[in-house]
Amino acid sequence: MVHKHHVAGYDAFVAFMKDFNGHGAPINILFTGAKLENGQSWCGDCVEAAPFIEKGVEKDAPKDSHFIYVDVGDRPTWKDMNNAFRKDTNTRLSVIPTMIRWKNPQRLEGEQCAKADLLELFFTEED
Repeated sequence: MVHKHHVAGYDAFVAFMKDFNGHGAPINILFTGAKLENGQSWCGDCVEAAPFIEKGVEKDAPKDSHFIYVDVGDRPTWKDMNNAFRKDTNTRLSVIPTMIRWKNPQRLEGEQCAKADLLELFFTEED
C-alpha cells in the first residue's frame, strides 16, 4: 500500500519533511494549488493532471512508497515570485503541478504530470 500524506503551505512542508522518516522507501511529492470550496484546485493544470496522477500512484508507485500531496497555497501566494517553494533548493518549483522524488533527480512538471507513460516511468524508475 502506498502511504499518502497531505501538507498545506511551505512552513508545514518544511516541518513535515524535517521530521519525516520514509524508512528508506521512495518519497514522491506532488506540489499542487490549494483546493477551493468545490474540492478542486484553483490551478487548472493541476485539476487536469489529478486523475492521471491518481491512477499512476495506484498502478505504478512502489507499494511501500510514500506519496505526499503539498498545497503550495492560493493563486496570489503561488504567483508571488518570492514564494518560498520557488526559492527552496530542494523544490525549485517554477510551475505546478510538479512531482519530484525527494532528494533524487526524478521530476515531472506541468503537462508532463498528465501523461500516463511519463508517470509510469517516474514511478518505476529506480533511484
